[in-house]
Amino acid sequence: MKKRVLVTGGAGFIGSQLCEQLLKKGNKVICLDNFFSGKKQNIIHLFNHPSFEFFEHDIISPLFIEVDEIYHLACPGSPKYLSIDPVKTAKICFMGTMNMLELAMKLQIKVLQTSTSEIYGYPHIHPRIEDEYGKVNPLSKRACYEEGKKCAETLVMNYHRQFKTRIKLVRIFNTYGPKMLPDDGRSVSTFVVQALKNENITIYGNGNQVRSFCYVDDMVKGLIKMMHSDDNFIGPVNLGHPDGLTILEVAKTIIRLTHSNSQIIYKDALSKGVSIKQPDIRLAKKELKWKPETTFKDGLNRTIHYFRELLSD
Repeated sequence: MKKRVLVTGGAGFIGSQLCEQLLKKGNKVICLDNFFSGKKQNIIHLFNHPSFEFFEHDIISPLFIEVDEIYHLACPGSPKYLSIDPVKTAKICFMGTMNMLELAMKLQIKVLQTSTSEIYGYPHIHPRIEDEYGKVNPLSKRACYEEGKKCAETLVMNYHRQFKTRIKLVRIFNTYGPKMLPDDGRSVSTFVVQALKNENITIYGNGNQVRSFCYVDDMVKGLIKMMHSDDNFIGPVNLGHPDGLTILEVAKTIIRLTHSNSQIIYKDALSKGVSIKQPDIRLAKKELKWKPETTFKDGLNRTIHYFRELLSD
């Protein structure tokens, strides 16, 4: 019998590709999105699929629908979209998560909450381990997302403790690949678009900031493995690529792979950022038997191909 799986934020970058994989595995997928940051073109090819349903809905409002599992991804995560309406972003983190927890509690089903590496703030340990708390500035412009996601984790854990709600909690690190928005403010998408247009590639700061980059296919596999893992393992668990690259290395690699004439220019850092963002994924390897398999070069080539076609339309 097919499972009915609800994916909130299902028209987003990761959510849309999660929908595709769940359909391939024989599930019936109910995709929920209000197109705040998700895009209809990410899922329009699925509309004629007999096992796909789409509901346009704002996750801030309660929802009741009969499903067997919930993947809760709904939340603007890119620098551009989370700052368009910071109050709404905070509401999505808290109220949206609470609404999905209420639904999971009523139906007695599992809900997988996608959190973020941003909850670590300024950590004391690199790479980041799951029991590291770090420091987040609640007054910063990004706090609507960072503190919102921390509060969402608190909600998830307390619904589990108080109501025995079945939960799974993952912390997603930098992810890239096809269906990223060209103007979302993330480094990979921004650099690829600039390179394909032979525009200057802008680096804020000295370019020595270290980041990890996980290809979207690997991330989706990790989410599905977490959902299907032993019920006694609830997380949190880091999902991301353990290897780090400097932002300057990323820019140079993109210029080389696109055969671009772009030049790299430097501007003052927009704010005091975290110098290193890398996950420790030993827990994911142990409990989920998961690790990223796509090389950065292969993932970038697929991403470049996507943006090349997008920009040629």
